[in-house]
Amino acid sequence: VVGTKFVIICKIKNYMENIPLPSKIEIKKGKNANEAEIVIEPCYPGYGVTIGNALRRALLSSLPGAAVTAVRIKGVQHEFSTIPHVKEDVIEIILNLKLLRLKIFDSEEVRLILKARGETEVKAKNIKTTSDVEIVNPDLHIATLTHEDANLEMEIFARCGRGYVPTEAREKEEVESGVIMIDSIFTPIKNVGIKTEDMRVGKMTNYSRLILDIKTDGTISSKEAVEKAAKILIDHFDLIIDLNKKKKEEKIIPKEKKVTEEEKITEKEKVPEVSEKEGEKLKKTSAIKPRKKKEKIKKTKVKISPKKRGRPKKKN
Repeated sequence: VVGTKFVIICKIKNYMENIPLPSKIEIKKGKNANEAEIVIEPCYPGYGVTIGNALRRALLSSLPGAAVTAVRIKGVQHEFSTIPHVKEDVIEIILNLKLLRLKIFDSEEVRLILKARGETEVKAKNIKTTSDVEIVNPDLHIATLTHEDANLEMEIFARCGRGYVPTEAREKEEVESGVIMIDSIFTPIKNVGIKTEDMRVGKMTNYSRLILDIKTDGTISSKEAVEKAAKILIDHFDLIIDLNKKKKEEKIIPKEKKVTEEEKITEKEKVPEVSEKEGEKLKKTSAIKPRKKKEKIKKTKVKISPKKRGRPKKKN
């Protein structure tokens, strides 16, 4: 009997053991400063792919970034125009501005000024910025001026956001005259590659090693990007940890009383109470007209013949 109890207790303990978590995370530098390889091991069977896919989706779609949203070029009314003494047309200039990577330390939209004259190459470093804006790729080519009389002036609009936002999604926004809207790529992640390798842990041979190959635009490091993506996932999973607790909290919150249409009508029909003094004042100022007296109903008298006096006759 004692032996069987011991076996049952051991089985229960093994059943209640948590899934082992990865114990090693290594960050390897890539070919340049914007690339890195993050290795997470050992992952429980199947969890390498699960964690990798979740992090990849969060990295590509959920991280905040900054991008150019619109531009206004002097003398240009639409994107199919050309500028005198400028090699690139307006569409090419817009495509170059899409590649401009920024760090914006303000939640509001910022305006950047670019002015260039004479025969020269215009780069991102020629843009005048404020203390709230930092250009990460100052050597980015924007346009080429081919004559001494060439003049290029533009106002660049930029702000923070998430993911990819096309111009169609911002049709309802009020736009100033001469402003050309631009499709905005806010995500700071250029590419995320996932790879899993089999590895041995003790006698188990089905554990895996997760390798994340991350390439950013330079506004954020690969390590910081993974940390932010993991934080976003944790915040979402935290809502599902204890569903019973969430239900209890919802019950405690008092619900707002819904007012029916009949109650709304009766409330409108209610007349505010007015005191006698206020009523007299309102009558004098003719704010409230006195009600017409009801016509008196004429009473007509009907003559009734007097009853004959006498005792009632007895029935036979």
